[in-house]
Amino acid sequence: MTIQWRYTTHDNLGVLSVAGHLGGEAVDRFTGAIGWVMARGTGPVVLDLTDLRGWSAGGQLAIAQAARLLAVQGRALELAAIPANGSIVPDGTHPPVPVHHDLPAALTAHQVSEEQRQWRTTDWPDQANPAQQSR
Repeated sequence: MTIQWRYTTHDNLGVLSVAGHLGGEAVDRFTGAIGWVMARGTGPVVLDLTDLRGWSAGGQLAIAQAARLLAVQGRALELAAIPANGSIVPDGTHPPVPVHHDLPAALTAHQVSEEQRQWRTTDWPDQANPAQQSR
């Protein structure tokens, strides 16, 4: 199983939403999404995990690596709606990763109003089609 992702830009903030399971087989796709984010946005990046069904230790390490890559660009990584089965435990090798209860809380913290532009993978779950969400 792999992940699907959607990237939405706001004024000086990006939101990368991830759906599926962030396991070892999905790390390359996640890293590609981070590359997309780095090339197209500015400011902090909120990693929205609302639709993430779970993550492995390798997935958590990929998130920590993303925090390091973004920090090189002077950008911060923040998490929203982490899965119940764990959290990113700082190991001292990556910048602090703030955690928000959910995406609305993260957007409120940054005083974000409306989105500017959005990109997504072809199979991003359609919220209007519940049958697609169960894939």
